[in-house]
Amino acid sequence: MKYKAVISDLDGTLLNSKHTVSDYTKEVVRNLSEKGIKFFIATGRHYLDIVHLRGKMNLDTFFITSNGARVHDSEGRVILKHNIDKKTAAEILSLEVDESIFVNIYKDDKWFISKENEMLKDFHSESDFFYNLIDFSNMGDCEPMKIFYLCEEEELLISLHNRLEENFGDRVNITFSTPNCLEIMKKGVSKGATITEIMDIEGISLEAAIAFGDGLNDYEMLKLVGKGLIMGNAHTKLKEALPENEVIGSNDEHSVAEYIKNTFFEKLIS
Repeated sequence: MKYKAVISDLDGTLLNSKHTVSDYTKEVVRNLSEKGIKFFIATGRHYLDIVHLRGKMNLDTFFITSNGARVHDSEGRVILKHNIDKKTAAEILSLEVDESIFVNIYKDDKWFISKENEMLKDFHSESDFFYNLIDFSNMGDCEPMKIFYLCEEEELLISLHNRLEENFGDRVNITFSTPNCLEIMKKGVSKGATITEIMDIEGISLEAAIAFGDGLNDYEMLKLVGKGLIMGNAHTKLKEALPENEVIGSNDEHSVAEYIKNTFFEKLIS
C-alpha cells in the first residue's frame, strides 16, 4: 500500500534527548511534506509548547496535542476539543499525593503546577511555554484538557495510577507517557482516537498511515495505523504490549528521519 501520512510523537521520538529536532530531521520532514505526504505531530505537550515547530519544519497540517484532547488546524484554530468534566476534575485534584509528586493541568492556553519544578525549565526552553503556580484547592470550577503528575520515583506514580484506575477508571483515560509522567484525559480520548478522527477528515485510511512513538500514551496510535514503529528507547511496557510491531533505533540516532528516508526518499526525491 502507498502510505499517505506519517504521524510522530515528539519527546523520545522525533526530538532527541536534548528535546530538540535535529537539522537532519527537519530537512527530511520538509522534503516529505513538499512531496505531498502529510506529516502530523501527535504529542502529550500543549499546543503552545510546540507551535514554534510549524515554521521550522514547514508543517501545514493538523497538530494533535495533549494526547488527543486538542487539535489545531494549519491556521492555529481549535477544531477538536475534549475536556475532563468539572466534577471529575475537582475530585481528582482533591486527592492527596506524595509530597514529591508535582501536580499539573493544562487548561485552555495555560499550564498550572502545584509547586516549582526547576527541572522543567530546559525541557521547554525552545518554546518559552511555561507553568504558572497555583493552589488547586482554590481554583474553583475547572475543565482541564489534561491532568498530569510528574515524579522521579516511578513506584509512587504506579501506586497513584492504581488508585486513579480504581476510583476514576470508568470516567477518564489514564496512561504513562514516560515512567516519570502519569497523564489523565477524558474517557475515550487518546492519540489513537483523535488520529482516527483526523484521518477521516483528511480522507486517508488508517492503513495508509505510518506512526512513530515511544510511550504507553502512543499505544492506541501505534496499534491502529498501517505501520506502527516503536523507538528503540521506548518504554519496555510498550514493547511488551505491541510485540508484533517493529522496533527501530533511538531518538538520538535520527531514527524517525532515517526510516522516512528509507521508506519514501527514492520515490519522493528526484
